[in-house]
Amino acid sequence: MKAVIQRVESASVTADGRKAGSCGMGFLVLVCAVRDDTDGDARLLARKTAALRVFSDENGKMNKSVLDIGGEILAVSQFTLCADVKKGNRPSFTEAMEPVMAEELYELFCAELESLGVKSVEKGGFGADMKVKLVNDGPVTVLFDTAVWRKKWKLEFCI
Repeated sequence: MKAVIQRVESASVTADGRKAGSCGMGFLVLVCAVRDDTDGDARLLARKTAALRVFSDENGKMNKSVLDIGGEILAVSQFTLCADVKKGNRPSFTEAMEPVMAEELYELFCAELESLGVKSVEKGGFGADMKVKLVNDGPVTVLFDTAVWRKKWKLEFCI
């Protein structure tokens, strides 16, 4: 799975013209399921997201996680993170997982965040036309890709 994690003061999303979700201090997570992803990818991504230490401690160092600060998460599905522009200028999305399975992994990712103790996890509208508003904090933006972790550490996902 791929994710763009942005530290925010606040964020909100409307889906098909209606408010879908919002969060206060915490993360806006744009998340995409890739064709070969498994439940293990969703769980690992959730654990890494919840444990990501990019919030300031008493000394001004990025040393606290969203769990440590009692922060919130707004998770927005975004299949365009799989865009491939190797050929030409029009992106190909062939690496994106088919929608039914992708939604299952997206929902698992969100449920896993909740089970890990994230104070509030809200969602956008899966597959909907969405408008996202955010107040970026820092800005701090981190990219995650579970396929890179699998290659680097030769991880097997049998969770």
